[in-house]
Formats: sequence, structure tokens, C-alpha cells
Amino acid sequence: MRERGRHGVRGDGGGGDGRVKAAAIDCGTNSIRLLIADADPATGELKDLDRRMEIVRLGQGVDRTGRLAPEALERTLEACRRYAAAIEGHGVEAGRIRFAATSATRDAQNRADFVDGVRGILGIEPEVITGMEEAALSYTGATRELTGSGTALVVDIGGGSTEFVLGNREVTAARSVNIGCVRLTERHALSDPPTAAQIAALTADIDAALDEAQEAVPLTGADTLVGLAGSVTTVAAIALELPAYDPAAIHHSRVPAATVGAISDRLLASTHAERAAIPVMHPGRTDVIGAGALILSRIMARSGAAEVVVSESDILDGLLWSTVERRPGRA
Repeated sequence: MRERGRHGVRGDGGGGDGRVKAAAIDCGTNSIRLLIADADPATGELKDLDRRMEIVRLGQGVDRTGRLAPEALERTLEACRRYAAAIEGHGVEAGRIRFAATSATRDAQNRADFVDGVRGILGIEPEVITGMEEAALSYTGATRELTGSGTALVVDIGGGSTEFVLGNREVTAARSVNIGCVRLTERHALSDPPTAAQIAALTADIDAALDEAQEAVPLTGADTLVGLAGSVTTVAAIALELPAYDPAAIHHSRVPAATVGAISDRLLASTHAERAAIPVMHPGRTDVIGAGALILSRIMARSGAAEVVVSESDILDGLLWSTVERRPGRA
């Protein structure tokens, strides 16, 4: 397991020792995250300089309106301003920065407003990546540290979409489907707590999306199920009964399927206040974690996996590695 932020960093931006300083930003439906790291392409080691996350809920209302809400756009651009200051402070060259926007931005009619705003703040062209590109980057980030042979099914449960990627060192199949914790919470107007009828409708929606994913990606038979993103890591933190969110404890933890199911049931039966009182719960996830946990539970039921290996390394790490490994000066 990689130790995060505990090593000395030369920070030479790609000097004689072959190390490269780079930055990546992953802007999803619910959160926007930054990673600035010193990377060694020869050893595959990342040394985090700055890793942070903010809940901005960019995808607020997108499933219903098809547009990014002005207040959601402003929240996200304000976070971009803070991230730009951090990147500048670490002296990262523009050619070593990559910004990727995912589900909410893909679906928005006014995504040009977002792209223009990001370009003006960071001075780089943000990429609105496809679901397939998102899936491949998630696989790279999640599996680069995993050792041993065998196939891995990587599931990245985001705010607006979930990516399924199957591979064995290289990606062999991938599919992105439009189920995510924010999208489903808004689509089903979940009450507090959800009713039995709402949970049944939510489950049917998830299962239909799994049918769609199954058309491209075999969901059974993988040697390892790897789960990514905030819904999964929060479920793992609850399973571990952590007194506070601890990425080092969560990274590569294993959560049995029965435990995931029990936590999903608990969260869906809880009120907002009860979920907010869970020590590891981020305030921005309190209202959507029930849907996210149910997505994970239904995936495990469909795949037959006995456990999920939880990774704190995900699309953000994949984005950074793609930046590190491209030729210097290449846009």
C-alpha cells in the first residue's frame, strides 16, 4: 500500500532523477478533486504533494433540466480558483496538468460555459471525457498498485454514472451507465428515509443499468472486484468502524458482501440526522450515500463477489499517470 504524503519530495519537475511533478483534477457530478504529486515512471511510485476534495454538486438538477445550474457552476469554478493557486504554488508546468470532467458535464447542454470558465482560471483546456475514457483511467488508477495475476472488475460509482471495467493488466471490456448516487437520489426524489416503494424503484433502476453494463462487460467470473470513489470508500469506513475518515486504513481494505448489504440497508433506513452522525460521513454525501451504497450492494449481488477490495486510487491517479507518461511538451 502506498503511504500518502509521508515521504520527502525532491519536486524537481522531471529533473535528472527521472521524477516528474504533475497535477490532475477530476470534476465529477458530486465532487471536484485535486492531486499534485511527484511521480517516478520507472518505479510506478507516487508521492503526494497535495490531495484534496470538495463537494460542489456540479450535477445539481442535470438529470431533470439537462443544464448546469448557475449556482452549481459558480461553486465549482470557485473550487477551481483554489486549485489553481495550489498548482501554481507547487510550480507545476502547464504541460503537466490535466483536467477531466465527467458525467454531469457530458450531459449538460451548457457545458461550454463550464469549459470556458475552467480555461480562464487554469489556462488549460479542460477535457469532457467520454464514459469509456473515464472507465479506462479509473482502471489504471485502481490497479497500478495491485500485485498478482488474475482478472479485476473495477467499478467506479460516481455521482452521475458508474463505470465497469474488466481487465488483466490491460482493459478488455468497459461500459459506463447512467446510475450514480446523486442522479438516482434526485431521479427518485428519495424521502427521509426512503419509503419501501422508493427503494424498490431505486433497485429496479439499478438492476436495469446492470443489465445494460452486462451487455459489454461480464459481471461474473473476475478474480477480484475493486470498488472506487466516495460511496465505496464511505461504506468501507463504516465497515471498519473508523472514528474518523482515514484513507490509509481504507485503501486496499476488504469488505464482505454481507457487510455491504447490511450497511446499505442501514443507510436506507436512517434519517438524514442519523447518517450525518456517522463519524466518517462527509456532509456532502449525507443525502446521497444511501443510493450509492445500494448501487454497490446490487453490483456485488449480481457479480457474486464475496468481497470488494476498496481503493483510494482511482481516476484521479489514472489522470495523473497519463500526464506523467506523455511526452514533455505534448498537449
